[in-house]
Amino acid sequence: MDQIGRIAQEHSDVTRRYFLQIGAAGAAALSVSKLWATEQGTQAHPLLAEAVSKLEYLTREENFRNAGRGKPKPHTLPPEKLREVGLARETWWLEVLPDPESDAKVERPLSRASGTALDWAGLMKLAETRAVRFMSVMSCTNGKEPFGMGLWEGVPMRDVVWLARPTGNVRRIFFYGYHNDDPKQRFQSSLPIGRVLEDPPGEHPVILCYKLNNEWLTPKRGGPVRVIVPEEYGNRSVKWLQRIMLTNSFKANDTYAEWNNDTVSHLKTCARFIHTPEKMKAGEPAAITGVAQVGMSGLSKVQYWLTPQDQPLAENDPYFSKAQWKDAEILPAPKHWGGGLDDGKLPPIPSQIDPATGKPHEWPMRNAFAHWATLITAPRPGNYDLRCRTIDANGVAQPMPRPFPKSGHNAIQKVQIVVEG
Repeated sequence: MDQIGRIAQEHSDVTRRYFLQIGAAGAAALSVSKLWATEQGTQAHPLLAEAVSKLEYLTREENFRNAGRGKPKPHTLPPEKLREVGLARETWWLEVLPDPESDAKVERPLSRASGTALDWAGLMKLAETRAVRFMSVMSCTNGKEPFGMGLWEGVPMRDVVWLARPTGNVRRIFFYGYHNDDPKQRFQSSLPIGRVLEDPPGEHPVILCYKLNNEWLTPKRGGPVRVIVPEEYGNRSVKWLQRIMLTNSFKANDTYAEWNNDTVSHLKTCARFIHTPEKMKAGEPAAITGVAQVGMSGLSKVQYWLTPQDQPLAENDPYFSKAQWKDAEILPAPKHWGGGLDDGKLPPIPSQIDPATGKPHEWPMRNAFAHWATLITAPRPGNYDLRCRTIDANGVAQPMPRPFPKSGHNAIQKVQIVVEG
């Protein structure tokens, strides 16, 4: 089963409760779209209500797609071995060191040899005053489907870097985790030091993450501590973190770069289907649901296009800019977020949520999921292609402005539907 299938399977009754709770006033507020309400504006269309009843925003830990590397994969090691190599909370450690191949100046390196490496107790001490929470999607650069969306909690990486007292000649950092004590298995990523020490407006900090959906990070998810870079693809968010290196090198020395990938690509805005019917009746509506990954450029619309397979496509139009796209409906922010949280309720103060109202500061949220839905109708029997795309907040249609592979997969998705008489 693919990841979209897993997302659909895991979706529970979160949005069903939403429709039951909004009542007449809430449904009337949605009646600007005939998609959501009857002519009286008091009830969602039953087909659509049933489809969206299966949606859940936060992905349960067990349903995240996994991309762990290593032979054996570190999370599969027995508990005693995890403790031995520092992949248990009680034995975890982190070094922050100057790169021996550069002239980075660091006054107080955090090292195991000197007994100054950061341990779990030290990280939790920082967390008492410095912990942050935010929701963020996890995607692979070359993956067709997102891995899931989580509520991540951790300490900003800069707070740990400053413990080592860097004083100069630091232009980048690179970092890696445990990989079976085999240098050939090391998976490494890097960032400009400026991104670690300072957050762009509206952006979340790079964190040393220890919780997912308000639970301790499991070894399978990269625990006890991993990196989360909220606006980047998953290759930046290194698992099983054990070492941060400060360097004067100007090069991105990522493992992913060596694999011929773009390592400096922010998340792209794109749409994917969750539920589409394999068959439907001509002239009768069918419900469609999907998920939109909201990247750096935000999200203004999700659109769909249903076309008979025997209808010729426009020439010299690889991204279907001349097609008759129609707008789907972007679902509002939920009251219950799912993900295994108690009653689907968020813990206090995720940074995207207004503490006074309990609502997101903006919707859709960047670097996160938004769900969308629509009803489609085909006028006559036949074989059809159904496509979906996004329009970002700058008015640019997917897959532009960055359609190139190896910098994030955002090709327009197509599914086939049989329409019967």
